Amino acid sequence: MKIIMIMAATADGKIAKNSGHFPDWTSREDKKFFARESKKAGVVIMGGKTFDTFPAPLKGRLNAIVTIDKGYKDIPGKVKVYYKKSPKYILKDLKKMGYKKAILGGGAFINGLFLKNKLVDEMIIIIAPKFFGRGLCLTEGFDFDYNLKIIETYKINKDSVLLHYKILY
Repeated sequence: MKIIMIMAATADGKIAKNSGHFPDWTSREDKKFFARESKKAGVVIMGGKTFDTFPAPLKGRLNAIVTIDKGYKDIPGKVKVYYKKSPKYILKDLKKMGYKKAILGGGAFINGLFLKNKLVDEMIIIIAPKFFGRGLCLTEGFDFDYNLKIIETYKINKDSVLLHYKILY
């Protein structure tokens, strides 16, 4: 199963000011790109805190929530909750459901967890013209030393750049 992490980040590498920060600072083009790619994949893997930043489950794709919080419930065809499950278990289950590709949509801990287990094939980072100083990094609390190979780069609007990498483990 192919896993592509897609995240918007500030010029200083932050994905949010804090775990509850709604991503209203990203561009319309970033949101459209994420929606298009995640609908093509059919599933978005995210943590509960990331899921909570949305007013409702993302439409047109399965919202796979990785959490330790028992407050989330499955909604057939819309939300699948993975309570205290390993990334490998989650991918095996999604594959059994027929998915061939998934988008890893954060947050920082979930990104780090999947990267630590070397389960992310590609990373797409959209750099927004913002600078937070303090905030959450792409993989908060994890330590890696992986090399990346550029697949493509392009401007998605006049001030934002998309960087698409293959991860070399």
